[in-house]
Amino acid sequence: MGGGGGRGPSRNDLSRLEELARKTLREGAEPTKFNVFISFANEDVNDVNLLRGQAKNENSEIEFNDWSLREPFDSKRAEYIKSGIRNRIERSSVTVVYISEHTANSKWVDWEIRESIRMGKGVIAVHKGESRPRRLPSAITELNVPIIQWTQKGIAAAIEKASSKRGE
Repeated sequence: MGGGGGRGPSRNDLSRLEELARKTLREGAEPTKFNVFISFANEDVNDVNLLRGQAKNENSEIEFNDWSLREPFDSKRAEYIKSGIRNRIERSSVTVVYISEHTANSKWVDWEIRESIRMGKGVIAVHKGESRPRRLPSAITELNVPIIQWTQKGIAAAIEKASSKRGE
């Protein structure tokens, strides 16, 4: 007469299997790549290129898509330049501000920080070496932008935290 007669898996068994499947998917998933805009003074392009290189290195903990400018906009018209930068920031979830002794003198870094925050983007500031620069763009101190030392783990964690603060 037909067999089987047993019962199927319990709700507890199904819940455990579902949780195990979710955990396996999370652990096997590729790390999330964040879209990042890097704000920096032109004098610091070599250090910023090093950061970009670390993000491309598969052995690095820093991983992001770089939406920052490679070359300054070739224009004397401030509104045109702002429009181009604004477009890049819009495509990003986080703005990473590279701070050095040159940053406070940049005519664009302070504006980029303020614009990023106005757009609801996460913002972090990164510096090389043991001590941070003495002079900072005023937006960093006025808007309480977190400042971290340049380490791969630190930058990766700060980007993830800044992105999650804005609901990404």
